[in-house]
Amino acid sequence: KQWYQRRVAITAGTDYLFLVGTEEGKIHKCSKHYSSQFLDTYNAHHMAVYAVRWNNFHPRVFASCSADWTVKIWDHNYSEPMFTFDLGNSVGDVVWSPYSATVFGAVTDDGQVHIFDLSQEKYEPLCQQSVVQKKKTKVNHLSFNQNYPIIVVGDDRGNALTLKLSPNLRKCIKEKSYSKENEIAKMEKLLELVREPSSK
Repeated sequence: KQWYQRRVAITAGTDYLFLVGTEEGKIHKCSKHYSSQFLDTYNAHHMAVYAVRWNNFHPRVFASCSADWTVKIWDHNYSEPMFTFDLGNSVGDVVWSPYSATVFGAVTDDGQVHIFDLSQEKYEPLCQQSVVQKKKTKVNHLSFNQNYPIIVVGDDRGNALTLKLSPNLRKCIKEKSYSKENEIAKMEKLLELVREPSSK
């Protein structure tokens, strides 16, 4: 069984809790304090998990992506995902933005970058853009710049492409009006809309 470093996410809020995605599609919640067992296991995907990322603001929320074409948003206290997005192709990476709790991006094997903002649109990406022309090239990494409206996309040939976000996708960066408390509250409001009392 192979577990790759990019499939491990360490929480920002603690120094002991982490998540591990597997080739079988499971995600294990683990603790350094209980190294002999998993705290929980999520039957997350039908195929290999390619990335697991904790939200930069909300301590309970994480995202996962998989070869099964889906991105899923989770509250780690619940066994079922809060949101599921079918992107129509294997999803190589998913990343939360550094400036908003509800913005994330994903890249798919067909060369597409998808940018979502759950506070504006809960079902579709705000932006979907092809970034590679060659069909044999797969984009498999994505990163948001911490200070500027730029994302970097990496492919399986070792190339990196920088892209500037359009004005409607960079309002938060320009205004600098976000705070951790407001971002947590914004995500919590979304979770309350989709959470069912019996789903835990």
